[in-house]
Amino acid sequence: MRDYVWAAGTFLGSLPGEVARSLVDRSVRRTFAAGRVLLREGARDSHVFLLLSGFVKVTTAVEGVETLLGIRLPGEVVGEIGALTGEPRNATVSASGPLVAGQLQRGDFEAFLRQRPDASALIAAAVARQLRWANRRRTDFAAYPAHIRLARVLSEMAEVCGRERADGTVELPVPLSQTDLAAMVAIARATVEKALHELRDQGLITTGYRRIVITDPAKLRLTAEP
Repeated sequence: MRDYVWAAGTFLGSLPGEVARSLVDRSVRRTFAAGRVLLREGARDSHVFLLLSGFVKVTTAVEGVETLLGIRLPGEVVGEIGALTGEPRNATVSASGPLVAGQLQRGDFEAFLRQRPDASALIAAAVARQLRWANRRRTDFAAYPAHIRLARVLSEMAEVCGRERADGTVELPVPLSQTDLAAMVAIARATVEKALHELRDQGLITTGYRRIVITDPAKLRLTAEP
């Protein structure tokens, strides 16, 4: 198996190395181009994907409008709720860029969790983190103006998956469009443009095509906690 690197807080990264490798070895390796759908909201399939390299976006449709629920990192598992409950998929998962994932059938995943109670606890913790993220976003919508909501999301993403550079800045490795950011913080794209402009003017970020660098992480955290 190719040597993948997973962050310590992710599902695979939190397992002992040999255990993570054995689980990945049970899966069928698949590659996805940017934009390809791994799981579709409403589908009744029951497999899970282990994210080996690359990032995915998790979205849902609310009254016909796509809402970005979050970003999942290499080392995480997606599709676990549908696999464990047998319910239709509650969100769509698509590749943010080139992606390698391991597809694992429901029976194999359930057998692994029975054998490894520590892995079951990690799944429960991951679901709890997703719920906390969603709850924070709902609170943000009611409590903060657009640029603060955006600062809060970017600060959290930097802590979870940011790549610190030699000059102390932090690059977000996930390619995010203005449409993605608008969906994540539930504002119009024009409002996102204004919020990004405000954060740039404060010297907190720089932006390029689907690229964000946090130039002052400490100050961004302060801005995110008014």
